[in-house]
Amino acid sequence: MPSVAGANELGSLDVLIIGAGIVGLATAWKLVSQYPRLSLAVLDKETKVAAHQTSHNSGVIHSGLYYKPGSLKAKLCVQGAAEMVRFCREHGVPYQLCGKVVVATSPAEIPALEELYRRGIANGVPNLRMLTAEEIREIEPHTAGVRGMHVPGTGITDYGLVAEKYGELIRAAGGEIALATEVVGLRQADSGMIVQTTSGDFRARLVVNCAGLHSDRVSRMAGAGLDLQIVPFRGEYYDIVPEKHSYVRGLIYPVPDPRFPFLGVHFTRRVAGGVEAGPNAVLAFKREGYSKTSFALDDAFDTAMFPGFWKMAAKNWRSAIDEYHRSWSKAAFVRALQKLMPGLTSDDLKPGGSGVRAQALGRDGKLIDDFRFVYTEKMIHVCNVPSPAATASLVIGQYIVDTIAEREGWKGVAFASK
Repeated sequence: MPSVAGANELGSLDVLIIGAGIVGLATAWKLVSQYPRLSLAVLDKETKVAAHQTSHNSGVIHSGLYYKPGSLKAKLCVQGAAEMVRFCREHGVPYQLCGKVVVATSPAEIPALEELYRRGIANGVPNLRMLTAEEIREIEPHTAGVRGMHVPGTGITDYGLVAEKYGELIRAAGGEIALATEVVGLRQADSGMIVQTTSGDFRARLVVNCAGLHSDRVSRMAGAGLDLQIVPFRGEYYDIVPEKHSYVRGLIYPVPDPRFPFLGVHFTRRVAGGVEAGPNAVLAFKREGYSKTSFALDDAFDTAMFPGFWKMAAKNWRSAIDEYHRSWSKAAFVRALQKLMPGLTSDDLKPGGSGVRAQALGRDGKLIDDFRFVYTEKMIHVCNVPSPAATASLVIGQYIVDTIAEREGWKGVAFASK
């Protein structure tokens, strides 16, 4: 995608979005669709869109099963899943509605499974069905469990391709995308904000911070007083060898630990072919660190200096040790997978990809579970939009647009012609 020039050539923009991940791009597309005369640009420091979280996730179209009823995640995910399927169908992006089975591997997990079912019903997830052990095997013959739940509406897609399509639509509607353009400063001006970048300064009436793994840093550049910090967690995957792809018909998930916003190691079919297993969830020492040895001093220092990190570590060090053990020990990773699929062996797995999740952590040491938005003068900060943000990206984008329209008094506004 072509870059745009600085503010001297563009003039003053109506909206500037920092971050060309899937949420930033979805927000941009919703804006230019709803306000076709609006001037808009999306900035990103990378040379392509969707370079980080968007293109490093598992591609699951989540159903809305896991989230606390009444939360933003619950409200936006169910509608978002339906909109994502419709978007993929209309724009030729590959997708499959392959369904998911959530499996309780011991009687102790059945109450949590039943609570998941109640949440799903409360959230409006369609066609949920509780399963006996025999019914689990009818859907996934190689999976073992004492009880289960079938979620037929869960699907898979390629969110990198979705994001690229958003970008095409933005440009077709007259919006701009500036790549290799890193934000280095922000300051208020009489008419909005001046965004200082490595490609020059941009002037905008309103700025939306969708910087993902760096959203807290962008917020601090703007002087926003946040009570949270982005802490990166790396998720590592194994690929199932082709000979065992038939072992997984759809998606197979464990009952998650309710203390954490992670879903546990599971099996996922990929829309382009293949099956992956994972991820675990380990603290990353670099915000864009996709390997076990990735390290950045400034990222590690920021994490260590945040008081909420040490409160979290004191509460959850045992779980952290288990996750790191699975990270470094293939045998331990395999044992976790064998709870769901006893016939799997170490020879059936080969190292796969990884991703880094931008997880917001509060000063109280609690991982922030719901989506979080912070509003300052002439800015909206998208501070916590982890999974299911890709699934819900279109409705998150609309939520942001509706918020802008209400706060800025845009109802009935006619923007100047581009």
